[in-house]
Amino acid sequence: MRIVIAEDLLLLREGLQRVLSELDCTVVAAVEDADQLLAALDRERPDLAIVDIRLPPAYRDEGLRAAIEARRRRPGMPILILSQYIEQAYVRELLADAGGGIGYLLKDRVSDVAEFLAALHTVAAGGTVLDPEVVSGLLSRLGRAEVRKVLTPREHQVLGSMARGLSNSAIAAELVITERAVNKYINRIFSKLGLPPADDANRRVLAVLRYLDAGGGRG
Repeated sequence: MRIVIAEDLLLLREGLQRVLSELDCTVVAAVEDADQLLAALDRERPDLAIVDIRLPPAYRDEGLRAAIEARRRRPGMPILILSQYIEQAYVRELLADAGGGIGYLLKDRVSDVAEFLAALHTVAAGGTVLDPEVVSGLLSRLGRAEVRKVLTPREHQVLGSMARGLSNSAIAAELVITERAVNKYINRIFSKLGLPPADDANRRVLAVLRYLDAGGGRG
């Protein structure tokens, strides 16, 4: 897998390169700001970009803006965002084009090599991965959301697992149910959320968007 990294902290940037090389990934560019990121993506056409949300010069959301611009230039460009903090508004904005190939992880997840590698492959394959802590925060908000009147507690669990990027088989293992049962729950979720028949991967992303809309901005 060919990867571009955008991270302003030298030690973290070099650390990511070492971890990725041990995972048999090739870092084709490692840059420190948004302009360099866009140039590297245009030049290298990598399989995946790993991007810090906050990059120079203002350290606000330059990385996010560059990621969105990269996906405008190359629709579906796989982007894995790393952040020091849980910033749910950024998650919603990242998923807005419903194209898949998006991940949002807290930086300390990198220390769990197996989890990090799984996230890389999921995003590179066009899937969606959300940090478990982000999902947990959304679940707590969903307790007071209107969507709770629509979905059963088990359907909430399945949708939360989908938001974390788990496959149907992984959801079945986590919830100790059959994969056939998972398929039924997912189809019910699609139906209750008013998602019309379409590409399954796209509908999963749209379901996560509804999930975020239900939980976001409610205190």
